[in-house]
Amino acid sequence: MTVPEIEANALPDDAYLLDVREQEEWLAGHAPQAVHIPMTQIQGRVDEVPADRTVYVVCRVGGRSMQVAAWLNQLGREAVNVAGGMQSWEAASRPMVSETGQPPFVA
Repeated sequence: MTVPEIEANALPDDAYLLDVREQEEWLAGHAPQAVHIPMTQIQGRVDEVPADRTVYVVCRVGGRSMQVAAWLNQLGREAVNVAGGMQSWEAASRPMVSETGQPPFVA
């Protein structure tokens, strides 16, 4: 199954962005509008992911998010992988926030 991809700088402003990185990665820096459900928890929390709109999935470099997007698509959802993950997000100078009180960065 081919998973659709989008470049970080092409993500719509009103997109539902699902960040599947681990807690430490999330705390260091994430997109302000992102929803955090780590990949290790997605199966048990899939009901939290909207079924009525496109879900854009992001991780650090794109591997985990590709797996989650493929799984969501197999469930009949519409999921798109953010190519290059948060590293591409940061490189595209997209906004980021941290939960640590320090400047955000991609861990």
